[in-house]
Amino acid sequence: MKIPEWLAVYGDPSYRGNCPLEGAEQATFFFQLRKHYPDTWGVLALHPKNEGKRRGGQFHQLARDKALGLAPGAADVIIPGCPTFVVEIKRRDHTKSAWQKGQLEYLKAAQQAGCFVCVALGWEGAWQAFEEWLTLHAAQ
Repeated sequence: MKIPEWLAVYGDPSYRGNCPLEGAEQATFFFQLRKHYPDTWGVLALHPKNEGKRRGGQFHQLARDKALGLAPGAADVIIPGCPTFVVEIKRRDHTKSAWQKGQLEYLKAAQQAGCFVCVALGWEGAWQAFEEWLTLHAAQ
């Protein structure tokens, strides 16, 4: 997976080896967030529903979801704030991950809108990004 120069990276891009799948990393991040910030950031943080893979009769549901605001390529974690926290979580060994359709375009648009945007390698990378974002948010 190639990471564009304009996109901040949290975590160790040189790491290679066994590591959990992206979904497990994301779940761990949300668990930690809700454990440490149960009444604030843990309440506000969200993972938007993405397109995913569709079969047969599910295509009408995709059209309905898009009409209701589904954003193709939306990032894994979004926390409203000033600036908004927008992070895409990939595996700790990013060579075992891939960009999905629309993800880079979504991240670029969020960055251009003034959001705190990055890619995190593993939940620990996401937590590092979150801690940095907290310092920016507190300065507002």
